[in-house]
Amino acid sequence: MTRPAARVLAMLELLQAGGQRTVGDLAARLGVDERTVRRYAEHLADLGIPVQAQRGRYGGYRLSPGYKLPPLMLTDDEAVAVVLGLRAAERAGLATTDHAATANALAKVSRVLPRALGQRIDSLLSTAQFTTPARPSAPAGAGADTLLDLAWAAHARRTVVIAYTAWDGQESQRELDVYGLVFHFGRWYATGHDHGRDDVRTFRLDRIASVRQGDGSYAVPADFDATTQVVSGIAAVRWSHEVSVVLRTTLAEAGERLPPSVGQLSEHRDGVLLEARVEHLDGMARMLAGLGWDFEVITPDALRDEVLALSDRLRVSAVRGAVAGTTAGPRSP
Repeated sequence: MTRPAARVLAMLELLQAGGQRTVGDLAARLGVDERTVRRYAEHLADLGIPVQAQRGRYGGYRLSPGYKLPPLMLTDDEAVAVVLGLRAAERAGLATTDHAATANALAKVSRVLPRALGQRIDSLLSTAQFTTPARPSAPAGAGADTLLDLAWAAHARRTVVIAYTAWDGQESQRELDVYGLVFHFGRWYATGHDHGRDDVRTFRLDRIASVRQGDGSYAVPADFDATTQVVSGIAAVRWSHEVSVVLRTTLAEAGERLPPSVGQLSEHRDGVLLEARVEHLDGMARMLAGLGWDFEVITPDALRDEVLALSDRLRVSAVRGAVAGTTAGPRSP
């Protein structure tokens, strides 16, 4: 898109904001002189856009009352941002129903772009590569209505009743105060206070068959973090070893280095208490060693064994390297 064309669209966007704009104001906003502003107004009129002019010292331009712009009038930068955003959402599995929803939206945007810009964006999409793997979309059932209804409930702090099917196929009606919505590893989750269990629970949206408004309102606890709740809850279900370790550092430093997916961090008299569930203790031992902080394993004893085994392997490697350097001897000149 040429710069004059981009400025014409920018002027149209300013007029769309409503009210009358003086010629001087438009000129200053667009970085052109007043004569050019009048020429841009003529261009818009030629395109069939009802621009009304008012003469006089304080004259200017406005759009006819009630006029609405056609959809999707984008600059080059805006078009690239929209297309790349849709492609990123497609790869991340960030869809409410299936892969087709994002793909169809991307196709619709591409069809209304100017041919030259569309060809350039096609070249970008065909040559761009991504370091993160593509994830499948959420299974059918996590529809837009479910997502939007729960989002409204969370925003308005209104209790809802959901029809939910658990992992074992058991169906139930759950009265829920929605504290937050989280997208994690290709799936949407809702987390909040489950009235029937009198506890905070997490629900997969693709397992929610319906949402209806319930009675009552609520307040979200001040220290509640939806992402931490969802990620830690999933980890607690998946992994088999409960781990408690005291890290000799501050809570702020630990929070910067360790994401919520690792485990729960809290203040401890000797530093920071890390509570987590893991599948492999040897991996936890390597992570702790890599942090560079002193630490104390509280539980389980098997993790202490893994840390000792790791230290033995490192000691052997260090000694082997030193011996190899000694036996090699000086190089010949």
